[in-house]
Amino acid sequence: MRDVLSAVIGKSVRQAARLRGGGSALPGLVVEKLDPGFMGRVLGRLPYGVIAVSGTNGKTTTTKMIVELLQARGLRVFTNKTGSNFSRGVVAAAIQECSLGGKLDADVAVLELDEAHAMYFIDRVRPRFTLLLNVLRDQLDRFGEIDTTAKLLQRIADATSEGVVVNREDRLVAAIGERTRERGGSATPDGLPVVREFGLSSALLSTFPSDDDFHATPLAGAAADDAPERPDADVTLVELGDHEAVFRIAGDDHRTALKLEGLYNTFNAAAALATVRMVLDAGPLPGHSASYRTADTDAALVAALAEVRPAFGRGEQLVLDGQPLELVLVKNPAGFRLGLASFEASGVDVMIAINDQYADGRDMSWLWDVDFGSLAEEGVDTVSGTRAWDMALRLEHDDVPVGQVEEDLGRALASFRERTLRDGAGARPRRIYCTYTAMLELRRALAELTDVEDIW
Repeated sequence: MRDVLSAVIGKSVRQAARLRGGGSALPGLVVEKLDPGFMGRVLGRLPYGVIAVSGTNGKTTTTKMIVELLQARGLRVFTNKTGSNFSRGVVAAAIQECSLGGKLDADVAVLELDEAHAMYFIDRVRPRFTLLLNVLRDQLDRFGEIDTTAKLLQRIADATSEGVVVNREDRLVAAIGERTRERGGSATPDGLPVVREFGLSSALLSTFPSDDDFHATPLAGAAADDAPERPDADVTLVELGDHEAVFRIAGDDHRTALKLEGLYNTFNAAAALATVRMVLDAGPLPGHSASYRTADTDAALVAALAEVRPAFGRGEQLVLDGQPLELVLVKNPAGFRLGLASFEASGVDVMIAINDQYADGRDMSWLWDVDFGSLAEEGVDTVSGTRAWDMALRLEHDDVPVGQVEEDLGRALASFRERTLRDGAGARPRRIYCTYTAMLELRRALAELTDVEDIW
């Protein structure tokens, strides 16, 4: 009866919020207050349990990849697809998807979790599997230094019941894997590995600098030829190309085309593959039937990966005035730096939108750790957001010309569009680098001008 009452209340709040233009997490906030056990009961019934995805960078797109790979194998998947990664966002998504009886039509949940707010989640729901992506300096006003973030991820790993996938190229995340092995032994009672890894070939290490070597390692893209080759991870990214990659899985190389944008998303694809392989190997929890692991699963997973598109705002490509417009989320030095390295700077009109709201992080000093020299030749047409003038000052120090500074995002987008039209014959391709809240506001504005995927 509690589930029925909570579902009805939540759905009513959701409908009222939509009519008033309110936030998507409001129903979750209300239900959490009225029925703190709702989330645990709803997710606790799923045959394959809960997969948690956490880390500093890449959670939303990697979660989307895992979801679509599992769906390609026939599983019904529940996820917080809006990217609202606080517990109230998970509850709000559950309310949207569940029946009036409070039941989800799903086999497994794949949930993106904010590092700090995951502590609330794991007190109520124990993940069966966890993927830990990376630890980078991000939102220092919330997390402090990276050791604090690593401790939070360690707690998620400690709460995980069956398997943890870690990034072996990130020192702090790899250490969590080692501690998990020591805590849990070499295998679960079913003989499944407690810890699996995703990683890079030696030739690609310098393309993806960790936080440790962030200031020392260039983004030239090629590692030293004399770098010794290391043992393969469960899934290893061994080669990068233009919208294609080669993944080594169980000793076999799988080359595939990709619709994903950005170097970082290609590495995160290795994380998604490793996680899905672990889930399919484990099968459903005792008392549930059906298994989706077959002999050709690895090839089938890579084929499914080729069809995955970027998550909203993460290299998402829209069409405006007949030309592409890319939205690239930036939230810390490593992410911005890899974003700049992932996209050709020439022949594109650029806007940068920097906000400093809570979800972005209040401390924008990290902008000074990013090299913007690649934008110097063609410049940045428009700088916007609440920290527009800070961004403009940072670009000036790297000799990057700025066409205009307009703090208001709506006016800036309209002006950017008008200024970049060429002789009335249509715009060149456009790209907007933006922080999280700026991205959400820009998507709402763009939805009035072109087709934008609904993420409600």
